Amino acid sequence: MISPQEIIQVGRTQKPYGIKGEINILFNKGEYAELDSEYYFLMIENIPVPFFIEDFTFTTDVGARVKFEGINDEKDASKYTNLAVYMPREMVIEHEDSGTISWSYFVGYKVIRVDGKLIGEISSVDESTINTLFVLQKEEKEILIPATEDFITAIDERGKIIEMNLPEGLLDE
Repeated sequence: MISPQEIIQVGRTQKPYGIKGEINILFNKGEYAELDSEYYFLMIENIPVPFFIEDFTFTTDVGARVKFEGINDEKDASKYTNLAVYMPREMVIEHEDSGTISWSYFVGYKVIRVDGKLIGEISSVDESTINTLFVLQKEEKEILIPATEDFITAIDERGKIIEMNLPEGLLDE
């Protein structure tokens, strides 16, 4: 079984398309849609479950219509709407453009302040707005902070920790 640290979110499922079990996927970046993969992982009850691709059709530069094996009608497809879509981390990192690392690479990293206090763990990255955000989880709370190099003071890849110097008032504490 693959662990959540070995995968990276590349998009979200949308509504079903037609009556044959196809599902629309909106990718975080156009490059993710272009990666050649035989399967995607969908997060179901916090478990990454592989779904093998039977057919794939581009609909936009960041959208596609996907037919997964075993999903054969609209009723089945409707069970898989609004789910996070993942790919193996090494597959995505291998193909990143211009040698830069995607913010999604840091999913699973802990974020701490410069004083060492834990802010939370990055559960996903929201690239739907002009400012990319880290979505952090701490206990049952969701925390949003800007994903910007300006606030990052250190990255410990071995320990999977990002140290950030955040402006006063950014966190409600």
